[in-house]
Amino acid sequence: MKNKRASLSRRNFPAAAKIVGILSNDPQPHKTIKRILQETREILHHAQSDGASSTNIISLWTWFIDQLLINIWHSVQTPESSSNCCSLIAVGGYGRNELHPSSDIDLMILLDDDEAGENIDDTFAESGEQFLHILWDIGLDIGHSVRTVDECKEAAIDLTVVTNLMEARLLSGSVELLQKMQAAISPDQIWPADEYFHAKLQEQQARHIRFGETAYKLEPNIKESPGGLRDLHMIAWATMRYFNATSLEELVQHEFLTGGEYQTLIRCRNFLWRIRNGLHFLTGRREDRLLFEHQRVLATEFGYTDKLGNLAVEQLMKHYYRTVKELGLLNDILLQHFEEVFLVQKDNTSVEINRRFNAINGYVDVVDNDVFNRQPFALLEVFYILQDFPDLKGIRANTIRLIHNTLNLITPEFRQDIACRSLFITLFRNGTGLTHIMRKMNDYGVLGAYFPAFGRIVGLMQHDLFHIYTVDVHILFVIRNLRRLSVDKFRDEHPLASKLLASLFKPERLYLAALLHDIAKGRGGNHSEKGEKISIKFCRQHDLSEYDSRLVAWMVRNHLIMSWTAQKMDISDPEVIAEFAHTVGDQEHLDNIYLLTMADMRGTSPKVWNDWINKLLLQLYNTTSRHLRRGNIDSERNEERLANLRQTLSSSLVPTQISATGFQRYWSLFDNDYYLRYEVDTLKWHIKTLANVKILELPVVAVRYARNSGSTEVLVFTPDLANLLVRTTAGFDRLNLNIVDARLHTTQMGFALHNYLVLDQNDNAICTDTEQKEIEEALKDQLLMPRKGRDPWKTHLPRVLKQFPIPTQVNFLEIRQGQYTLLEVIAQDRPGLLYQIAEVFEKCDIKLHNAKVATYGARIEDIFFVSDLGNKPITDCEQQGYIRQNIIDRLDLNSTQASDNTIIFNKKQPVTNN
Repeated sequence: MKNKRASLSRRNFPAAAKIVGILSNDPQPHKTIKRILQETREILHHAQSDGASSTNIISLWTWFIDQLLINIWHSVQTPESSSNCCSLIAVGGYGRNELHPSSDIDLMILLDDDEAGENIDDTFAESGEQFLHILWDIGLDIGHSVRTVDECKEAAIDLTVVTNLMEARLLSGSVELLQKMQAAISPDQIWPADEYFHAKLQEQQARHIRFGETAYKLEPNIKESPGGLRDLHMIAWATMRYFNATSLEELVQHEFLTGGEYQTLIRCRNFLWRIRNGLHFLTGRREDRLLFEHQRVLATEFGYTDKLGNLAVEQLMKHYYRTVKELGLLNDILLQHFEEVFLVQKDNTSVEINRRFNAINGYVDVVDNDVFNRQPFALLEVFYILQDFPDLKGIRANTIRLIHNTLNLITPEFRQDIACRSLFITLFRNGTGLTHIMRKMNDYGVLGAYFPAFGRIVGLMQHDLFHIYTVDVHILFVIRNLRRLSVDKFRDEHPLASKLLASLFKPERLYLAALLHDIAKGRGGNHSEKGEKISIKFCRQHDLSEYDSRLVAWMVRNHLIMSWTAQKMDISDPEVIAEFAHTVGDQEHLDNIYLLTMADMRGTSPKVWNDWINKLLLQLYNTTSRHLRRGNIDSERNEERLANLRQTLSSSLVPTQISATGFQRYWSLFDNDYYLRYEVDTLKWHIKTLANVKILELPVVAVRYARNSGSTEVLVFTPDLANLLVRTTAGFDRLNLNIVDARLHTTQMGFALHNYLVLDQNDNAICTDTEQKEIEEALKDQLLMPRKGRDPWKTHLPRVLKQFPIPTQVNFLEIRQGQYTLLEVIAQDRPGLLYQIAEVFEKCDIKLHNAKVATYGARIEDIFFVSDLGNKPITDCEQQGYIRQNIIDRLDLNSTQASDNTIIFNKKQPVTNN
């Protein structure tokens, strides 16, 4: 961030002293004051850009608004209304002197009915309305109320109102009247301290749930999200009624906050204030959401610069996530401490655990405050105790504070101590409660202090839509997903995975791989290779055997290979399976990498994991396991497999479904590759659908729910046409369906069979008969009377996708079996992408045989198995260059608006057949 520091003072705002004259003499005072407000915001914005502190900005803006309101208030008063009968009061955030550049300004006009008597409403009405109208006319966002003291007390029954009034500050009028109101809403009159605390605590819990119970959203609300400014306010609100304090600084005097905690809260507050100011300056309105489009701008404005493996925006967000993590922890500690020490009246029953720890009311506590200084290994032992005594509810606030304040004891010598190393690895060997313990160790800073490589990735966010959690939170989710497989009530979610985990030898090796798999993120280069080196060193330091160390390191290096193979390669191809089986080597490695891959993908984003991905991984696991048992004999047994397959299909279909002649006629239509690529169930469906079809009935479109793949399967059979792929992809595009797999076959008699697997916009299969029938009819109409897909220039690109421009890349990967060329396209995800690529294929005389579609947030990485029109691989460099440029030219287009001519299949809004 920028090191230079600008600073402003009230002398920089001479216009504040001119307000009275403007109100008295200016023919258009409203316009003049409005311009002054804008100029003042610009001065403050420039000052923040030049490094002025957030407290400097906020205190001056609050003071400036004070001067403006006070002068306007005085200008509208009459002799009848200027007595002590009414006072102008700042409340809420404005009352506590925390007014941001575009925040709403909360005001209360407090009336004293004892002074004004029955004519109070008439006394105030004219001047009060004039005052508010001026504020509205000059563009201020005003929230206001008009109350008497009695009405304040009555309204204060509401939790929000009493909180607002607690922060009242006099702008103009009677100090005595304000004090009278404060006395009327004091804890001995309404909302005693304990009742208020528990009500606000419930309010905070509800707010956290409303904002996703995580501080690590991609586009966080810096005010309301967990760890945001509201959590800071909560500390003050919850305690000020007990201590009668008006600031955080006073809580230090009451020995509720330590000096260090106070400084941490102020540092966190100032950083969040800086972001909030920046958002208000940038948008020109009240905005608390740190949206993608604002993150890049603020990162630049705050002086962050791109570094190798670490973008400027990622550095800003890492600073943000670490700040809210720290603020959230202090919120938890201080509120728990307040309840344990100041509010709980029951006896603190103490049970000895060992010489260092007791259990008090179900929480672990140190026997004295010097335990960690005397025996530093106890910083890890406390978590072992939680694991060893699962009935314990947690750690007492006092002990959490001590942990947080003695992290400096975790030194290189600490990490080499055999007691510390043994305690840490035992947590993984025991397994029980591992997720809960790792989260606490991360929250309290112990995990990052003990394992510095982990500390580097705390708060690290990858600036994309694929990874929705910070790296540390993602790692803990992966551990959670693995441990979840061992819990009885969740075993039915993934029966095979639960069975594998239960039978796994030394499951701690898998848990360690989960901890380490992304440990080298943010370092630039290949994080899997760098992570392998970190892993082998870490495992050896913790006295794992050489074999176990290398198994963990192998999983870290190869943690992406199974998902890559399943999503990008044709896993019905025996050669692909043989190659993958060679990589894993044996069943133990396969079991471990399968479990890690499943947990990793499920912990990346809810959108990454779906039934389709689950079935792909399961298919790859089962096929590879079978290959490892039987050896590489599939290619030698193709003739035997075909013979067995023909017998299986014939016996189940002839003569009940089709005639023997019809079966023979169908069998002769396709080459051996077609039959070897599909499961028996799919081939039965194809044959039953097509065997008795007559030429005049073409084209045929059939749709079903493919349970084995968790997707919707679409069969298209039609005379082969030069633009058939364009027609069908245009049809899917108009239906707003995502193609995730495509297999295309042609016969020597001039027919084409396309088999597609599709999902709706929520990545769900389309299961209802009505929806499936609608797809059949729409695609058949499209084939008979072809229409173009949505024009990319008129296709709406969602707001978030616009923030992640991804230049199109086209790579020719390899030649497969001397027949196909593998063409990889990496591009920004958008509606109608496959249709646009199909148009290029038609233009360039490319024949598509198979397609594997994978989406990673805003980025697609699709693999196409292609040839020329003569079914030969595309090897000419000049031809490849021509194809590459055409795809890039076609995809790198600016989209502006959406086509209205679409049917949307969305599980939240099912399609109806009108």
